[in-house]
Amino acid sequence: MSDSNTTNFTNPSTFILLGIPGLEAAHVWISIPFCTMYIIAVLGNFTILFIVKTEPSLHGPMYYFLCMLAVTDLVLSTATVPKMLSNFWFNSREIDFSACLTQMYLIHCFSAMESGIFVALALDRYVAICHPLRHSTTLTNSVVAKIGLAVLLRSGILTLPYPFLARQWPYCRTNIIPHTYCDHIAVVKLACADTCISSYYGLFVVFSVIGLDVPFITVSYIQILRAIFSLPTKDARLKTFGTCGSHLCCILSFYLPEFFSSLVQRFGHKVPLHVLVLIANVYLLVPPCFTPSSMG
Repeated sequence: MSDSNTTNFTNPSTFILLGIPGLEAAHVWISIPFCTMYIIAVLGNFTILFIVKTEPSLHGPMYYFLCMLAVTDLVLSTATVPKMLSNFWFNSREIDFSACLTQMYLIHCFSAMESGIFVALALDRYVAICHPLRHSTTLTNSVVAKIGLAVLLRSGILTLPYPFLARQWPYCRTNIIPHTYCDHIAVVKLACADTCISSYYGLFVVFSVIGLDVPFITVSYIQILRAIFSLPTKDARLKTFGTCGSHLCCILSFYLPEFFSSLVQRFGHKVPLHVLVLIANVYLLVPPCFTPSSMG
């Protein structure tokens, strides 16, 4: 295994996840905050699902969207963290090629899904605050279900080419992935072929999702903030802003690291590799910890 980076082969059956390159000696220490965030994410998001299920007064659009967000966060973190921790704790670095592609698909699919759910939450808050009398008639259970299905289909179809493109490339130089999980770009960079199609398609997906979702969310929250500041009493403004503020924290914790990570992965050639990997982990681990705060 130690010399697998110098062995010539074609399309290996397994890849080796290196972890955080350059920080291997600190893996056990790094695992402590990662494991803590994962436990918080799992307990917090399962608590959301349990509370919403058992409390009839929470059976409304915002809490349905929060449940979708909780499920998405659980899948995102569970698809990456257990394997990462087994690497850090037990030096279990190997991952089957098909499992690697499955992990890649789940990460990118559910990341795009999370972005779509943030749009749905922004829409819900916009209607609830700017047009409160229309909220119950506009966002019915049927409409909420259709929005959820649309988010799922968009994410699933848009990211489906990732594993198919990655599978078609020949891998004949190394099977070592300098990452903690099977990130799309980290995998295709190992191919001994021109992988511009994968790289350009990855950028297309990032800018399609962020380029469509962020402007919609921004416009929605500008209108929301205008409506909040026009409320007659300070208590009403603070209460309304409290709910929206927690949503904004979730949104910023998701988009900023993801956008920075995507750009730096492709263009930040002078950025140390361990910094890139740490940023990539932050955008998968931190947002699931913020989701439970949205219950406020």
